[in-house]
Amino acid sequence: MTGPSGFAELWVYLAASPLLWLTLTIGVFLVARRAAQALGNPPLANPVLLSIVALVALLRLTDTPYPVYFSGAQFVHFALGPATVALGVPLYRNRRLILRSLAPVGAALLVGSLTGVVSVVGLALLFGLPEAITRALAPKSVTAGIAMGIAAQLGADPALAAVFVMLTGIVGAVIVTPLMNALRIRDYAARGFAAGLASHGLGTARAFQVDGLAGTFAGLAMALNGLVTSLLAPVLLRLLL
Repeated sequence: MTGPSGFAELWVYLAASPLLWLTLTIGVFLVARRAAQALGNPPLANPVLLSIVALVALLRLTDTPYPVYFSGAQFVHFALGPATVALGVPLYRNRRLILRSLAPVGAALLVGSLTGVVSVVGLALLFGLPEAITRALAPKSVTAGIAMGIAAQLGADPALAAVFVMLTGIVGAVIVTPLMNALRIRDYAARGFAAGLASHGLGTARAFQVDGLAGTFAGLAMALNGLVTSLLAPVLLRLLL
């Protein structure tokens, strides 16, 4: 089986297996992570961002519909739950430091959650975006599973909310390190908490790349922000809209 026609036949055969897209997703991410490590883990070489670009290009080249891709790669989506629960391990290890920081953590959480919703809704109203998009933007700073639930509660499209969540996470993971350096914030707990609060899982992953303590506080912020935003977003939208 040689030549373009042979390759096409081979691809049709492989594409029929759900494991193909799961294998490609994991493989692309591992290659992206190795590339990022080789480059010294710069912000722009985020493994998730590189993986998304590569997989989207592959889907376009092979003319593969997203539902076909997701039917094979959905195990990665399922693994998000256990991965989030696993963040409890570093939280437990640093529990004494977290307990000593409850007051600043609570204040930062409330201010950050309010700012995350009010700022994006305010900008959407300022630029005259449709109400459907404004509602989908409101939970952009919480992890995708929670954001989709909040979006449904707000009368927005959960799939659109998930897109905004992903974009927020990518942007946050790219700019968090240079931004914190520019602001001369040296406390890794504060840096990590800001990353997790503003850009959920991707920000948390980036924080763990930089420092373990930063990753711990990022995971804490991601979990707490999901809870607080789910309570605040409906109230704030009623006031703002």
